[in-house]
Amino acid sequence: MGNAVVVGAGVSGLLAAEVLARRFERVTVVERDEFAEGAAAFRGGVPQSRHVHVLWSRGLAALDALLPGVVTDLEGAGAVVIEAPEQMRWLSPAQWFTGVPGTHFLSASREVLESTLRRRIAERSTITFLARHEMTGLVAGQGDRAVRGVRLRERGRDGREITVDAGLVVVATGRSSRAADWLQRLGYPTPATDRFDAHLGYSSRYYRRPAAEGRWKAMYVQGNPDVPRGGVIVPIEGGRWLVTLIGQGEHQPPVEEKDWLAFASSLRSDELSEALTDAEPLSEAVAFRATANEWTHFERAKRWPRGFLVIGDALCRFNPVYGHGMTVAALQAQVLAEQIAVREPVEIAARAREMQKAVAKCPQAAWAIATGEDSRYPGTDGPKPGTFGRMQQDYMARVVAAANTDPVVSEAFFAVLSLNRRPETLLAPRIALRATRRRT
Repeated sequence: MGNAVVVGAGVSGLLAAEVLARRFERVTVVERDEFAEGAAAFRGGVPQSRHVHVLWSRGLAALDALLPGVVTDLEGAGAVVIEAPEQMRWLSPAQWFTGVPGTHFLSASREVLESTLRRRIAERSTITFLARHEMTGLVAGQGDRAVRGVRLRERGRDGREITVDAGLVVVATGRSSRAADWLQRLGYPTPATDRFDAHLGYSSRYYRRPAAEGRWKAMYVQGNPDVPRGGVIVPIEGGRWLVTLIGQGEHQPPVEEKDWLAFASSLRSDELSEALTDAEPLSEAVAFRATANEWTHFERAKRWPRGFLVIGDALCRFNPVYGHGMTVAALQAQVLAEQIAVREPVEIAARAREMQKAVAKCPQAAWAIATGEDSRYPGTDGPKPGTFGRMQQDYMARVVAAANTDPVVSEAFFAVLSLNRRPETLLAPRIALRATRRRT
């Protein structure tokens, strides 16, 4: 069939739709939320959107390759590209980054990012958005060996159900357990799921950005296992700061005004709370707690139906504190583009299992970073690090400490953090020598 269906109009789903429109006659993007006409507005299906979002340099490059000129569009909408740590006051778990090279990232609200992408992608006449519809199941074909469409229910009083036929169904949103349930109904076994939950919590609010720009554009005060509290200030559109407080376990950041400011004052540095002293708050604080790392290994399935693919958060989600989700989404879209290039829709559907394995390689580095750091906390739910894992953690602590002041280590560290290089590159002799001679 010449129709593809993408479930979810978040970053991952939008980029997948753009790529699929190059090979399919029609692409239908299904979204349970309503879209605000011509505006960047909060969607209930993206509760994390009211908290800090960053798109690391690797993701920014991938995004601009997929949609040439979109970074310029984002900056025109008020997004800010920040050099870190040069333009970012950054206290690592060891000490402040000082006078070292790093990387850059884009700071914008999730609402502006999605609305800008949606506007660009909607320019394709072959892409249709079907809002206020929720996927309820898969439609089987060829004796349950293939997926030939989706069942949807319209959100609202009547709850009308419809079926949309498709040669390829891509699920890009929702918990991975839902995609696994839909597969199970077709007779496919449930894949294994890895899960690490450090019980990290966010609490965020907006401030008016000071008219006079100071010596930094953004600030990040990280916590560590001894003081598991942190905070971030980033500039976003509308002349605003988005400020997110972070806490682990029993140190969950509050939302009440008095307690919120007190929490900001309790970080490892007073600089963040001092920056807010004379700043004008523009909103109350809101909380977010769903920060577990979760990966359902669909790529390991021994049987897989034609015409079905799972990507984005539906495949693997990360603790958002490391800022990797949107970058991984862009990388998966690039891999999808490579997989379907010069192939006809029928062949693309037949290669679904191969594509699933290919997109599943994209989260590997981000997963290693997130779970390796999260497992430092004694209260983290998930497999505990063994002797080798603890050695890795000790080594990484030394790398971070060295990166604070050593330009060679800093350049390598930020290349890994931004997903431009693999984590194992930090084991190179020139990095190891500099890191291991430093005291943490």
